[in-house]
Amino acid sequence: MLEDLKQEVYEANMQLPKLDLVTFTWGNVSGIDREKGLFVIKPSGVAYEDMQPSDMVVVNLKGEVVEGDMNPSSDTPTHTYLYNHFKTIGGITHTHSPWAVSFAAAKLDIPAVSTTHADTFFGDVPCAPALTDEQIKEGYELNTGKVIVDEFDKRHLDPDAVPAVLVSQHGPFSWGPTPDKSVYNAKVLEVSAEIAYHGLQMTRDEIHVPQYLLDKHYYRKHGKNAYYGQDNAKSKDHAAHE
Repeated sequence: MLEDLKQEVYEANMQLPKLDLVTFTWGNVSGIDREKGLFVIKPSGVAYEDMQPSDMVVVNLKGEVVEGDMNPSSDTPTHTYLYNHFKTIGGITHTHSPWAVSFAAAKLDIPAVSTTHADTFFGDVPCAPALTDEQIKEGYELNTGKVIVDEFDKRHLDPDAVPAVLVSQHGPFSWGPTPDKSVYNAKVLEVSAEIAYHGLQMTRDEIHVPQYLLDKHYYRKHGKNAYYGQDNAKSKDHAAHE
């Protein structure tokens, strides 16, 4: 079942150590087949060097395992909740990458202070509240998903425009249209966090990029008028000759 998606999710997971986004087994990637209502996720606690595509676990949107010999990631309830509420996403990545975790530990948003950030995230990456003792006891991983969605709802954020979040005192989650893209966004998030940290150390001035620069860098890669890269350039050239 979902052999192609298992391969895709496996390859995305294997990018995490290559991109220096995980230590030991501290991370996971999943990907969803929306038509089937099933997603594939990394098995819990398995070392990346020991993992095979056949080890990936298939889960339904109730969070139930429907195929796999191993336990799915302990973060499966979080992935399940996000897939059920962010209807357009196709892949999710969770890591404990240190620069992003630093902002999560401080309970701070990652501010949009550079065009590196603005190319991918249309504004600050929010930091959702830490879970309460009651929320942890009731269902830690499920409630992690709930605080993420609640924070996006409260701030009226579009998860496609800001495809990442921090959970206070925990770490980052990112997503995208595919598992691979969710990993890409996780790496951009980590680089953006490092840049923001150093920038904030160097000055007391307000260093957010102005809205017009944020608009320029975000929309040159996203939306109908995007022109960055070969696919967008070809599409625009084709339209000009129609």
